[in-house]
Parts: sequence; structure tokens; C-alpha cells
Amino acid sequence: MDIDFSEYRLRCQLRGHEDDVRGICVCDNGGIATSSRDRTIRLWSLDQTNNSSHTSSKILLGHTSFVGPLAWVPPNEQFPEGALISGGMDTLVLVWDLATGEKVQTLKGHKMQVTGVTLDGSDIISASVDCTLRRWKGEHQVEVWEAHKAPIQSIRTLPSGELITGSSDTTIKLWKGSKCTHTFSGHSDTVRGLAIMPDLGILSASHDGTIRLWAVTGEVLLEMIGHTAIVYAVDAHKSGLVVSGSEDGSARIWKDGVCVQSIEHPGCVWDVKFLENGDVVTACSDGVARVWTAHKNLIAKTQELEGYASLLSHYKGSRKRVGGLKLEELPGLEALQVPGSKDGQTIVVREGDNGVAYAWNRQNQTWDKIGEVIDGPDDGNGMKRPVLDGVQYDYVFDVDIGDGEPIRKLPYNRSDNAYDTADKWLLKENLPLSYRQQVVEFILQNSGQKDFILDSSFRDPYTGSSAYVPGQPSRSAAVSTKPTFKHIPKKGMVVFDAAQFDGILKKISEFNNALGSDPDQQGLSLSESETSRLSGIAKTLKDTSHYHISKFSNDDISLLSKLLKSWPVSMMFPVIDILRMVILHPDGSSVLKRVSDENDIFMDLIKKVTNNPLPPNLLTSIRAVVNLFKNSSFHLWLQNHRVEIFDAFASCYSSPNKNVQISYSTLVLNYAVLLIEKKDEEGQSHVLSAALEIAEGETLEVDAKYRALVAIGSLMVEGAVKKIAMDFDVESVATSAKASKDLKVAQVGADIEAVIKHA
Repeated sequence: MDIDFSEYRLRCQLRGHEDDVRGICVCDNGGIATSSRDRTIRLWSLDQTNNSSHTSSKILLGHTSFVGPLAWVPPNEQFPEGALISGGMDTLVLVWDLATGEKVQTLKGHKMQVTGVTLDGSDIISASVDCTLRRWKGEHQVEVWEAHKAPIQSIRTLPSGELITGSSDTTIKLWKGSKCTHTFSGHSDTVRGLAIMPDLGILSASHDGTIRLWAVTGEVLLEMIGHTAIVYAVDAHKSGLVVSGSEDGSARIWKDGVCVQSIEHPGCVWDVKFLENGDVVTACSDGVARVWTAHKNLIAKTQELEGYASLLSHYKGSRKRVGGLKLEELPGLEALQVPGSKDGQTIVVREGDNGVAYAWNRQNQTWDKIGEVIDGPDDGNGMKRPVLDGVQYDYVFDVDIGDGEPIRKLPYNRSDNAYDTADKWLLKENLPLSYRQQVVEFILQNSGQKDFILDSSFRDPYTGSSAYVPGQPSRSAAVSTKPTFKHIPKKGMVVFDAAQFDGILKKISEFNNALGSDPDQQGLSLSESETSRLSGIAKTLKDTSHYHISKFSNDDISLLSKLLKSWPVSMMFPVIDILRMVILHPDGSSVLKRVSDENDIFMDLIKKVTNNPLPPNLLTSIRAVVNLFKNSSFHLWLQNHRVEIFDAFASCYSSPNKNVQISYSTLVLNYAVLLIEKKDEEGQSHVLSAALEIAEGETLEVDAKYRALVAIGSLMVEGAVKKIAMDFDVESVATSAKASKDLKVAQVGADIEAVIKHA
């Protein structure tokens, strides 16, 4: 096709979001909507005083976690100015009236993050990580079906009325109603983005780094290759131009399958959309949406263009790598003030935006400049060798010495003596010299010197031991190259086992007196014998040293059950607190199990406290459920009621009560441990979604975030959801955690990052 192409340049920057811009929706009225990790949606209107710019006109608040996909509803009788549909990490689909900016519908049904929304006539179709598609008429869910065996990442409506979906199972499916009429196979990794190519077919963007154009019959018409990382989004214009956005920090413009322009960004490009006039909108991880234009009269003013160029230069400089290291990690020119140790020694230093190599001239006692170091294909000139502290080596190994210690850097040249290298390194790192043989073995194996001949008569002057000979068993374990973790995977369950029984009984007595003095509620008050029985229960629970022989009767549990059913909701929490502790008692949990098998007191309790959510009830009831994990006889019940339990307590992660936050994250953590043990992949995906929602929170209690991160890391290491976590940007979660001022949060962030690197 013959298309005129002019270079795109910056038109304007839409600033306002406080975190990654994740989604873009072009509204028919000329407006733009953007969604963000900051949990908001912003509407942008054309600036009436400057037709090249846009200004923020509305902020839509309602999602409790980051917002992703958006869809436009054209003006109609119900929505005279149009409406917007949004999907979020909070599992909700929300409908917004743009005339007022108010949320008018909340669609609840998905169990995990919503990844796609589209219109099918007047119906809303939503897609989710829970692998389902759901059809909604108004606020009513009228149809649900499992569309893929792996998370659905994108959905679009074709002009024919058919639907297309892209999934982590690497396929695209074509749907007529809820019937799959064709499956498109060809991508080698997750299909992340979909778009319609007018009059031609379907565009797909994939984690395999490619964009494909498909005929609706499933034939691949074109493959566009050029991105160097995951491609998250793709869109097409009626002119025939295609735009794509990638983790490689670029939005690329394609013409006839050829990349004609790469627009650099200071971060990951999450989404891309064409405007009607051919301009392009991009969503970036730096929290800014940008409009790019090929129309000369709309290009931004020189000052803004220069500002963006400076921003981009600073970003690139912070990420530039020289000899395998970031440019900013190289020593400055001051390193040249230190004499070299031998003739010809090479050092690389930072000069402006470049890394420059120098060689030591022993005769003149000067550093002689060799030239600029450029990362690229190794041309054999030695300039691609790794660098440590400004010095080039044949190898710079990452050595994991275990015990939760940080990774150490071990430099080595093939011409060096492995024993000398090991001795110097151990002394430098202040490590025991008894590690010497393992370090030598590690060096020889990882430098490919397996046939290296050693003198087996050698005696270590420090330990008196013989040298290690390759091919023979080492006396101690070799240095591990596998990651070791400080906080993951989590083993065992966390429980809430502390209780102030005197305070609990005092509160029950206070409530009982209030009931007794109210003529309408006197019948609910405890009799003297029941009060005595409660005191006896508390006494048994206090005496932990006799848990192995103390017993509870059915009457004890029946009394607690009676109070939970009959007492006013506002007075339940001290009774729930006693129940929480009975669960931890060996005999108490057995009696509870027998009673609950006949009459599910736990589900009844959960429904009662969450129908009228009061913080004290939420806190004690979540902790009671958490304690059920201690006894394996409740594990099947917990597994079977997972969805109901998470639905009931879903809002607790963002509670203003910090103790409720921590209790909910502990529930998530225990579920992660249980479902890993049970090899329940669907359940693990559900728990991962809940944990990510907590980890995304900006103002959550540190301990709550920590437990959620441990759940995520454990699910990735020992569970079956590593790929799903990678698909949903767990790397940014890890990066954010690593920057935390709290040590344990930073450490578990580093643990997750190590899992990602060894994926």
C-alpha cells in the first residue's frame, strides 16, 4: 500500500499521573482517557487556547488498585456525553458517566485482574487473568465462559461483531458469541496486545518481541521484527500505518511491515493509540502520556522539545552500559590519579556520557588513552570484556556464598593463577581462607579451564590441604551459582497466637451487662452458668503448658456458636477473639471441626461480619480464618472456600486500620503456602493476584506489604505462576520494594528480582 509518511515529533505531554500510565482510550469527541498504576483515570481535552496541547478535564476515582484497560461508549440516551469502561487489578469493571465523571456501574464477578474490556453491541465483554470472558447487560452478568487455559491479556471487537482474544497460552482465539471458531497459533510467547487493521485483518503484539498481521482466516500476512524486548501494545490507522509500544523504551512506526521510525521514551511504553488525524498517543512508565504528531503546525515549541531531549539524554545516560556495567557505575577521571600496578593494565573511566579506556604506561608512569568503549558485538579487540571498578577482565563472576549474604563480584583473567586470584579475593572480601578450594574449582569450571593441570602435591600454606584437582570430588560443596534467598520460599503457616484474655472477658461482661439492662435484648444476655463456662474456656486457653491434655466439650463450642449467631454484630468481636484462640488448641480445633462439619459456623461468621463490616469484627474474623491454617484438618475447607473468603475480605487490604491490613496479608501468605503444597495452580493464580494488589499499594503498612511480597516470591519459586507474575510486571514490584527504607521489604524485593533474573 502506498502511504505518505512524515516523521513524528513531540506535540504535547500529558502530565498529572503519579505513576505508570498503563492504558489509553481515544474518545470519539476528540478527548483522550488514560489509566494509571496510581489507581486513577484522567480525561484530557483539547486546549482551547493552544490546539497542539491537551489539558486535564476530569479525574475518575473509584478503583482500589491500578487501572489498565479502557473502552469508549459513544453518546446515547443514557450517556449523552458518552461513557468510559475501565478494568483494574482490583478485579472490577467500572462504568463512568463522562457528563458527571461519576461511577455509575460496578461489575463484580472476575476473580483476578481485569485485562480487557470491549463493547459487543450494548453489552460489555470483559477479560481477565482468571481465564474467563464475561458478558454484562447493565450491571448483570449474563454469561461467563473459560476462553483460554492461561490468562487472557487482551480483547477486541471486530467490525463483524466477532471477538478476538490474546492469551499467555501464546494463541489468539476468534469468537462468535461464546463459541471459538478459530485459534491462531504462531507466536512463541504471550500475546499481550491486539488491534484491528482496517480492511486487512488483526494485529497482535507479543512478549516474543514481534508484531504480526493476521488474516481473519488465521493466515500470517506480515511479521514485524525490530523491538528488542516485550511488545505490549499495537494499533493501526486507516492510512495503513502501524504503531507499537515496547518494554525496550520505544514506540515504533511501521509502514508496509518496515519500521520507519523509532520514538524513544524515558521508560517502558505500555500502550499506544492513533488519533483520528494520524497523531499517536503513548503511555509511559514515567507517569506521562505523550502525543506525537506528523503535522508540522502541531509540533511542540522549541523549549519543550529541548526539555524532552534533555530528559531523554539523562535517562539514557543513567542506563547506558559500558563493558557490561552501567555508565554511572564507572569511576570518574579521578581514577587516573592512581598509578597502575603493571605495564599495559587497562582501566575504563567515565567521561561525560561515554566510557573511555586507558592503558598504564609503566615507563612514562602515565595512563595512555586507548579510546571510547562501545557496547556492541564483540569485534575481537578486547573492548567488550567485563569491567569491575574500572578495570577490564576476561571474566567477572557473580559468586553466591549463601547464608543470605549478598552476591560478590569475582574478577579473573585466564592468564592469572587461579590460586592467587582466590587468595586475593578471599582476603579482599574478608572471607575464610578455607573456602579457597571451592573458589578455585568455581573459577576453573566457569572459565572453561576444565583440563587445567594442577600439581596435586601442592599444600595450601594456610590450611595444609592439597589442591583441588578437576574431575575429582571436592571435599566441600562448590560455590553455588544458583540464587539463594533471604525470605523465600515461606515454609509453614503464620498464626495469631497472642491474646489478652482478661481484656476479652471484661469486654464480654460489659456487653452482657448492656444487653441485660435493655428490655428488648435481655433474652440475649448470658446466664450465670454461661458466664462461668466462658471463664473456664479462657482459663483453659491461658494454660498453654497443658494444651496436650486439656479438653473442650461440645457444650463449650455450642456456647460460642450461640453467641456468634445471636449477639448484635457490634458486640461479636470479643467472642470471635475467643474462637480464634480455641482454633489453636489441639482438642478445641477437633471439636470445632466436628461442629463445623454439621453446621458451617465459619462461613456463617464470615458472611455476618462482612455484610456489616466493622473493623474489630474484620480484624478478629480474618485472624480466626488465618489460624485455621494451623490444623491440616481444615485445609480442604480452606481450599474449597477460597473464592468466597477472598471475596468477603477483598477490601481489607486497603483498610485504614493497619492491623486489618496485616491480618489480610497474612491470610494471603498462608494461602500461598497451602496452595503451593496442594499444587493448586488455579488457586495460586488467584492468590498471586491478591498479593500483587497489596504489593502495589502505596500507603500500606510495611508488615502487610512484606508478607504479600513473601507470598509472591514463594509462589514464583515453588508454585506454578512465575510466568503469570512476569506477564504482570512483577519486576516493577520488586524494583519498588528494593527501594524501600524498610530492610526486610528491600531484601524480599531483592529475592524476587533474583527469581526473575534466573527465570
